[in-house]
Amino acid sequence: MSKAITGTQFKFEGQTNHYVGKVRDVYSIGQDILAMVVTDKISAFDVILPKGIPFKGQVLNQIAAKFLDATSDIVPNWKTASPDPMVTVGYRCEPFPVEMIVRGYLTGSAWRTYQSGQRTICGVQIPEGMRNNQKFETPIITPTTKAEQGLHDEDISKEEILERGLISKEDYELLEKYTLALFERGMQMAAEKGLILVDTKYEFGKRNGVITLIDEIHTPDSSRYFYADEYQERFEKDMPQKQLSKEFVREWLMENGFQGKEGQAVPHMSDEWVNQISERYIELFETITGEKFVRVQSSDVENRIKKSIEDFLKK
Repeated sequence: MSKAITGTQFKFEGQTNHYVGKVRDVYSIGQDILAMVVTDKISAFDVILPKGIPFKGQVLNQIAAKFLDATSDIVPNWKTASPDPMVTVGYRCEPFPVEMIVRGYLTGSAWRTYQSGQRTICGVQIPEGMRNNQKFETPIITPTTKAEQGLHDEDISKEEILERGLISKEDYELLEKYTLALFERGMQMAAEKGLILVDTKYEFGKRNGVITLIDEIHTPDSSRYFYADEYQERFEKDMPQKQLSKEFVREWLMENGFQGKEGQAVPHMSDEWVNQISERYIELFETITGEKFVRVQSSDVENRIKKSIEDFLKK
């Protein structure tokens, strides 16, 4: 099994900050440039799991780069280059304190909330009588706060966002417009590959006063995909959907008594299970992009990443 990279500690010329997120190590260069290393860490229920997943960082980075390029006509994004399979370099933006989650189907955490008896999610009214994995008449937006490291994101409604002054009304309505347009493009691209883009999240910021798409998009960490050809039959028979997303990791954790709650311990992750997760991520890459995944391996991955960033910055 290839070595997983779970963190980096680089020092670059002109470096002004190093932020370690759940999955990404972000290096600020000067005041305007970010170099984002997508590590092989994996998180679920806002907890970083104890083992990294080989090739996961490469999968996420290359999918995100592809979709950022494919949606740049809808909204400007932060990316300028991807000098290494695990790295994206781009412009620093001032992030909005909210994540825009858009759902085309009632599934995952929304279904668990619905099952508990709630019929309003983030201020959005959900009809009675819906079933697991059922399609909404039109996609719904269910935002969350963008939590500080170590804290859980929290559901929030549009009304609360505006009341608390987190985002101006004008900006929020633009975010809604961009979110739905990006989701529509993502659904179209997924359908071309025999998939359904079920739900996803987008993060936005501002650069020079312009709303800009930041972070990753349409990856298995931020999105859920169903296989289109099996969807209807499985739905009619109340069978679980065959899906490509991180949900299978969450389900495994729940089956083993872990939901990120206080006092719960992460179950043991065997090498075999880690390898299975890696293969699932690679499967999603190949399915959603229609391209063969090339496993970029080297004897010293960290040094390769560092040199790739340094060479790019010299330009």
